Amino acid sequence: MTDPQAHPYDRDATQPVEVQRYGSAPERDPYRAPQPPAASWRTGPSSGGPGQARSRQGLGALPIIAIAVVAGIVSGSLSAVGVANLVGQREPTNAAPDNSATTVADVTIDESSAVISAVAKVAPAVVTIQTQVSGSGGGSGSGSGFIYDPNGFILTNRHVVESATGLNVVLNDGREFRGTVYGIDSLTDLAIVTIDATDLPFAPIGSSEALEPGQLAIAIGNPLGNYENTVTTGVVSGIGRQITASNALQNSSDVLRNLIQTDAAINPGNSGGPLVNSAGQVIGVNTAVSENAQGLGFSIPIDVARPIMEQAVAGQELVRPWIGIYYTSLTPATAEEAGVDVENGALVGTTDGSDAVFPGSPAEASGLQSGDVIVAIDGRQVTAESDLSMLILPYSPGETITLSVLRGGETREVDVTLGELPD
Repeated sequence: MTDPQAHPYDRDATQPVEVQRYGSAPERDPYRAPQPPAASWRTGPSSGGPGQARSRQGLGALPIIAIAVVAGIVSGSLSAVGVANLVGQREPTNAAPDNSATTVADVTIDESSAVISAVAKVAPAVVTIQTQVSGSGGGSGSGSGFIYDPNGFILTNRHVVESATGLNVVLNDGREFRGTVYGIDSLTDLAIVTIDATDLPFAPIGSSEALEPGQLAIAIGNPLGNYENTVTTGVVSGIGRQITASNALQNSSDVLRNLIQTDAAINPGNSGGPLVNSAGQVIGVNTAVSENAQGLGFSIPIDVARPIMEQAVAGQELVRPWIGIYYTSLTPATAEEAGVDVENGALVGTTDGSDAVFPGSPAEASGLQSGDVIVAIDGRQVTAESDLSMLILPYSPGETITLSVLRGGETREVDVTLGELPD
């Protein structure tokens, strides 16, 4: 699977969209005029001094969204995007057209009822996470999250909490608890936070495996840290998206893969909130919006988060499986360009010709080489939508998987004992 240290590929039409992560949402700071477009910035509590914190927060102000359409990975201040299934259409009838608009009103009621019902199931579990950073570079911010287990387990974005020295969790009913970071995901922009409470309302968890473009998307979150349980709707615009995200200072970046794209409105303060389908089930966690366009939000599929959610509830350390290679997910076009005989798979290699197999990794121990194409894992085909990193997520470090590998025009079976993904 792709390593966290992997270098983003050269930009072309098939490469990641660059995004920007917002800084922390301002408590009550005056809004600032929009800044010129920049690469992208990470969201999360401000880590600089008071002046610096105010500057980063200003980037998340409404004028930037309304005028400059600045986008970014939502920090402790971005809106949670929700994804939902399309409400069923009415059966056509042979009746004459009704000019009284009754039919339109009925459709509106049906659609509204679906959204209202879904929100009613999830909103009680949505929380505001207020963060503090102590020391000379102190600051504060806020983000969103949601309770997924009644014993106080909360899923949120990594960038909401990773720099915080103190967390305050505000529940939907107004109760407040001190939060503790249970663990940080080494693979994606996710984290688990816990609070000392039981019998809490929790959000039903769905699946992101069968999502299709056009499905209704519902976002629930706390924009700017002031507008609790804000609901926005849209559609699932695409699946399997890849983006490159960097922080506000443009001095670090991450490549995030297999994301859900949606046009549901995303605002500073909703980062870490749930993506919800029309059945009232969480199917994703909002994490980013595009820097250069409107209506381009990105969310981490809930199936990616599920393994660490289960590990936390079981009291285990958060770990991810690791093969130890750089690879490119093939499409028919990129496969033809690379000169390989399959249209889908994971091509082991780098764009700069450097070694694609990490020394001492499970891949090296199993004999994988640059130029190999991994076409299946335990019989499951590797595709652009279900790529290598997605397919190994259900496995645990120490388990052995069988890779179907195309090398020199022949397919061979290679057994790999998975390692633990380094930080």
